[in-house]
Amino acid sequence: MTAPPSLPFTRRRERDPRLPPGQYDVGRDYPVLTAEATPNIEASTWSFRVDGLVAAPRTWSWDDVHALPGETWQGDIHCVTTWSKLGTSFTGVSLDTLLAEVDVDPAATHVVAWSHSGYTTNLPLADVTGAKAWLVWEHEGKPLTTEHGGPVRMLVPHLYFWKSAKWVAGLRLLDHDEPGFWERNGYHERGDPWREQRYDGD
Repeated sequence: MTAPPSLPFTRRRERDPRLPPGQYDVGRDYPVLTAEATPNIEASTWSFRVDGLVAAPRTWSWDDVHALPGETWQGDIHCVTTWSKLGTSFTGVSLDTLLAEVDVDPAATHVVAWSHSGYTTNLPLADVTGAKAWLVWEHEGKPLTTEHGGPVRMLVPHLYFWKSAKWVAGLRLLDHDEPGFWERNGYHERGDPWREQRYDGD
């Protein structure tokens, strides 16, 4: 009896260790997802304000933030809708640099970021300090496009991307947590991709 022909051995592709649970690599481009209408903001009129529990509230213009020491962050970003973009980069200024100029009150525990569009999102203060968050205006060496939050968005890459507010306009420091837009509509208060904190109760 002739033995049946052997089937070619196919090796199962290993999952990229940079992908949190439930995520897939979106590749070169990443989707445009927004909760509100896309505003058209000129760099010349854009501003960013830090207030709330600070000794010296301040507003920065486009020129003001560009005069600060810049940084380029390199790494991976993850969206609650399950896509991830691996090995990407953004250029801007660390929020640590801005917060150092306003003298944060020791009672501050949380922040609410708000956008020129009216969008808000809340974060523990610890998630936007210690080299964890930036204001960014370039993506992979090019100006940040309007649909992706330009001229300036927040970047908080260790959390799901809804925490990285597009068209960001300011940061208010509080002594309590105050849910933002998606957090009031069923999303998780923090949004850690590695813990799959997508929705309230996760």
